Amino acid sequence: MSKTISTFTRQEDNNNVWLSKPNTNDFNITDYGITPTVLNTEAEVGQAMLNELYKTAEAKEGDINIALLGGRGAQQLHRLLGELAKSNEQDALLARLNVFTQDALAPMGMANGFSFVRDFERILGDAFFKKIKSFTPMQTDTQDLESALIDYLTKLENLGGLDIFFIGHGPEAQQASHLAYIKPFSGAQYHHVAGIIPISSSILEHHISKFKAGGSVVSGSDEQECRAAEYILTLGPAAILQAKKIVQSVVDADSAPAKVETYANVLNTTFNPNPKEALQQLNANPGLWIRLHPNAKSFVLTNLGV
Repeated sequence: MSKTISTFTRQEDNNNVWLSKPNTNDFNITDYGITPTVLNTEAEVGQAMLNELYKTAEAKEGDINIALLGGRGAQQLHRLLGELAKSNEQDALLARLNVFTQDALAPMGMANGFSFVRDFERILGDAFFKKIKSFTPMQTDTQDLESALIDYLTKLENLGGLDIFFIGHGPEAQQASHLAYIKPFSGAQYHHVAGIIPISSSILEHHISKFKAGGSVVSGSDEQECRAAEYILTLGPAAILQAKKIVQSVVDADSAPAKVETYANVLNTTFNPNPKEALQQLNANPGLWIRLHPNAKSFVLTNLGV
């Protein structure tokens, strides 16, 4: 079943809802591979990510549109940005930033301590959000999640799309992985810009334990509301492929050892030359989407074993 909402097409696959723009182009797979840059510390990874932002700022004029990465992978980058915001050193750069989130649990109050927005505010700090041009999170506190997501996507499109998609790498069963929160077998296709995916109890447990370990300020009522979340909102493959640059970071293989095998699988999988078969590979292991982007950087630590 599909129908048009605004200028987006809605497609449903096994309770996964995907939004896309009209697209008549055939899917032609071009595998650019991925060459990880191995660094020694999380601080070095954060600096490398910041350097990519500097390069983009030097290469273009006007606004810079970025998607923030939640969780451990970008915390050092966020700390660096927060420190810069406390000074006047990079005020001109910060004033050019249109900042977007890339995924969220829903429904959930925007003030919930388990929200990525709260975690961003905690680490980036008030000065950062006062100095940037705009901040657009995915809205999770509305009964009409689809319309709110379309409003978010419309703003991103009107601004010209993402200049940098800061992205992570999440482990999944069967040595698969997710990007943003594009889950295996969720039906994500190359033209899907964003999706609304049913959530699993295992994801909720992982999310809650990750936030508690990371030092987030949460309450019992926050946890209760978080455990009642039913969906994941996520940017989709089209948002990844259309971003001008992908900057990936993978820094927590010590605490998430499954990433050693799942990242290796992304590096070493051979795509089937048949496009339909290749799409099945991408559906089973969405972490592979990064290999189809011509301008992707992947910063990792030595504990990933590559």
